[in-house]
Amino acid sequence: MKSAVLTDEREVTVSDRERPTPGDDDVIVKIGACGVCMTDYHLYHGTFPAEFPVVPGHESAGEVVATGDGVSNFEEGDRVAVFPGIPCGECDFCKEGKQNLCENTVSMGGAGDEILDGAFAEYLRAPAQCLQDIGDLSYSAAAFAEPLACCIHGVDRADIESGDTVVIVGAGPIGLLLLQAFRASGAGTIIVSELVDERREIATQLGADHVVDPSAGALADHVDELVDRVDVAVEAVGLPTTIEEAHSITSPGGTTLVFGVPPQNESIEIDPFELYYRELEMVGVFALTQNTFSRAVTLLQGDRIETERLVTDELGLDGLQTAFDQMENNEGLKKMIYPNGR
Repeated sequence: MKSAVLTDEREVTVSDRERPTPGDDDVIVKIGACGVCMTDYHLYHGTFPAEFPVVPGHESAGEVVATGDGVSNFEEGDRVAVFPGIPCGECDFCKEGKQNLCENTVSMGGAGDEILDGAFAEYLRAPAQCLQDIGDLSYSAAAFAEPLACCIHGVDRADIESGDTVVIVGAGPIGLLLLQAFRASGAGTIIVSELVDERREIATQLGADHVVDPSAGALADHVDELVDRVDVAVEAVGLPTTIEEAHSITSPGGTTLVFGVPPQNESIEIDPFELYYRELEMVGVFALTQNTFSRAVTLLQGDRIETERLVTDELGLDGLQTAFDQMENNEGLKKMIYPNGR
């Protein structure tokens, strides 16, 4: 089978590999679509540790083409989305439903203590416990289950109440999914801050009440003109400066959600007295859980989340390098890879 392999930092090669066979509790999925994520981009750049060679790709969906002897809940022909983590099921975090914090993290194509080959390949071996039936949902839409599940986890962590005012800093694919997830969860006024004109336009189309250009003045000034308070400020870029900016507009009693992937070993300035006196919260969000993954599939099946407008580039396996180049230049939104063609 053909796979797009990271052979070293900033090196992608499409090569032939042996098609996997299932273990007793595994299935083989013929990949219909796999989205390119910032985690893939960080693996490519070496800013997330990985042992090369490795096949990235963890936002995937496809068709079951083989099952292990111990699998009874899936059969050939089933259409599925793939939960990319393999939780140990034994640690306290797993028992609490916090598989994203599993003490023995294994990931298929994403960040983890151990990274197995992922879904930028024609076929993927996955434990049956990691599959979610998608019915007649398109593979392209179902590939959004993983990033949407991360966004649902973020909304859960923000603990919003109906009518809360939310500001989202950044309107890339994740920011636009967060916008829709907050809207579906009962947020009131939603403001999106984004530098790119086209992304601000899409944010408006997807339900943002206000969009602002941060290059046209301080975000705090824009927000002050629009709303009286900010209950949740979400940083969906991954930069120390924008985390500080989001935190600076959070109102007393509010929450700053650190969602974007920040660089490691960086620091930001926080006034501890302000944190104490204004009862502020700063909350991190990492990955997804099996619960949020299942909820994401349900939302996608119910047409509650728009994905089609988020896909700006559709590529084969040999287009993964192009996708990374476009991401480096901030071009377009979601890049979708079709390992077996469309």
